Amino acid sequence: MELENGSKPTEPCELDETQANCNPIELFRCWFDLAHSTNLYEPTAMTLATVSGNGKPSARVVLLKDFSDQGFVFYTNYSSRKGSELAGNPYAALVFYWDQLRLQVRIEGVVTKVSRDQSQRYFHSRPRGSQLGALASPQSHAIKNRQVLDQKMQLLTERYRDSTVPVPENWGGFLLAPVAMEFWQGRSDRLHDRLYYERQADDSWQITRLAP
Repeated sequence: MELENGSKPTEPCELDETQANCNPIELFRCWFDLAHSTNLYEPTAMTLATVSGNGKPSARVVLLKDFSDQGFVFYTNYSSRKGSELAGNPYAALVFYWDQLRLQVRIEGVVTKVSRDQSQRYFHSRPRGSQLGALASPQSHAIKNRQVLDQKMQLLTERYRDSTVPVPENWGGFLLAPVAMEFWQGRSDRLHDRLYYERQADDSWQITRLAP
């Protein structure tokens, strides 16, 4: 899989606060490129944590679809649990963990919807089956049985057999703009390296080494 930003494999980056890139997005790019080039099963998989209006957290794995200096993009049904929780509380966290590389990235930030045009472009780049599936599934809502989905999928397949699948009104992308990022690199004796980046008022980043 190739992201929109066209990332290419690079050499591993040193996790040293005296030499680390002052922009955490560039350090993330270095690690992501390494994970992507190592043929891991799903290097774009990330845990997304949200919080409900009454303070109850929930987490699930979603896929990263793009990233840039502005933040990290994923797509979902806006009426799903995560979509509803983000509508009420836009603060969220992401976690990437590439076990074989002993690398982890934690990201905290504020989430906003991407433009409708961007959502539509991505939707129509997906496999047709995924497009129909997004239209068929009332994500996170209770359904009677599997047959409900199968029948809806069959109906939509017939309905749009010779036409473009419309983008559901309640489906689209989110952009998480980071305010803090932590990079963890596994080391021997559990004396792991941890660098914590915190965005400052002038949009620069303060780097702090944390004890493991």
